[in-house]
Formats: sequence, C-alpha cells, structure tokens
Amino acid sequence: MARTHGTRELWLSALRADGQAMRLALEQVAAAPEGLATSVPSRPGWRVLDLIHHVGARYREVRSHVSRGVTSRPEELPSTPPPPPDATAIQWWAEEHEQLLQLLESLDPHQPAWNWAPRPKDLSFWQRRMAHFTAVHRWDAQTAAGMVEPIEAKLAADGVTEVLDTLLPAGRRRDRTERFGVVHLVATDPDHEWFVRLRGSGLALLDTGSWLDHEDPQARAQARGTASDLVLALSGRVPFDVLEVSGEVELLESLRVADDPRPQAG
Repeated sequence: MARTHGTRELWLSALRADGQAMRLALEQVAAAPEGLATSVPSRPGWRVLDLIHHVGARYREVRSHVSRGVTSRPEELPSTPPPPPDATAIQWWAEEHEQLLQLLESLDPHQPAWNWAPRPKDLSFWQRRMAHFTAVHRWDAQTAAGMVEPIEAKLAADGVTEVLDTLLPAGRRRDRTERFGVVHLVATDPDHEWFVRLRGSGLALLDTGSWLDHEDPQARAQARGTASDLVLALSGRVPFDVLEVSGEVELLESLRVADDPRPQAG
C-alpha cells in the first residue's frame, strides 16, 4: 500500500461534481420551512446562509489572485459588494463557483501561484485545495438537507494526504497539545495507508516506499475505515469512533485540522 496522489483531472472533475451536488442540497434547504436559516449540523453555530457566504467568498478570493503568474503574497482584496442576504445567495454562490472552475480549468497547473503552505508555489495547489474545500463543504450542505453522500474515494484519499502534507505542516492543527509517536491511517477504499510521526508541535509524513523490509514504524495509534470517513474525521466533521480505532487514541486528535472561522452573522 502507498499514499495516493491526485491529478488535475481528478481535482477539476470533483470541483464540478461536488459543486453541482452542493447546489442541489442548497436548493433543497431553501425550499424547507426555515430556508437558509437552517442550521448546519456539522458546523455548530453556522446557518446554511453562512455556509454559502463562506464558500462563495473563498472562491472569489482565490479567483482574485490565482492567475497573476507570480508567487508573491497578493495585496488586500479590493472592495466588493457583500453577498446577498436572502435566497438569491444560492445563485450568487453558483456564479462564483462556475467562474472559479472555468478559471482553474483554463490555467496551466505548473503556472507560478502564491499559496500559504510549505508546498510548491504553483497553480496545482489551488486546483487541489479548491476541490477538497468544496467536497467537505458540499458534505456540510448535505447534512443540513438531511441527505449526505460520502466523498468520492480517490478524492477522499488524496484529501487525507493533503491534510498530512499541506494543512497540518502549514500550522492548521486544531489541537495544539504536543504529542509524540507514529500514527497509522488506513483507507479501505481505495487500499492506501499513511504513517505520520508526531514530533511535539510538528509532524512528518513517512514515505513507506523508501522503507526496507526489516523497518517497523511501531505505530502507537491506528485508525481504519473508508477514505471518506478518514478525511471527514480529520476535518472535524465526524468523530473518530466512526472508524476502527486502536492504540493511543489521543494521538489522532493531533491530526485534526482547525475549523474554518465562524462566519459573521448577517
């Protein structure tokens, strides 16, 4: 078994499919009695309208700088009109999604582009990040609609890798407790595994492909389940007990990604 790696085609097709699925969920919620004031079960304190504003604003932000062709940090965003405070926000969100998708489809993944992580500064970062960002928030929207679907297996497996090789090394760990030891994550669909060495405030994603047969990482905790459940647990959407867990379970808490900032009420 080995870590999975996504591709431009995987990310962009997922961004389109999950965007379509998210819109269906949003429209279903809008037709319910509470409309866009419906709470998002997976994001305590959020309304569906907050979710729409959050995701659409992030699309707009990325679109504003991703095609500059440079790796320098972008300037402060220009002032733009606020998103709609009513059901027309769904159409606003859909337009932001489509514009971002078309832009990412049109650009070379190797084109220089700034990002905030210890990763190569090229456009593929944003193709990957926006695919996973959308998949998880699509799942959030579906929890409000009462009809959740798992994240597609190959995308979810790449999402686990992104948590471990990008989000956590960039300082986006939720639990700041310093812990030490190796954690073993196993996805059953597709068949992939990850070994992560926690080093206090830092971590290292171990390359199983370079190990010799006699080497043993001596994992002190293991979590096993579908790739979708793994990435949703790491993203704080579901508890780790949806997985088969053994060993020092508290080590898993050090692999959770920090929550998105709570949207401002409006």
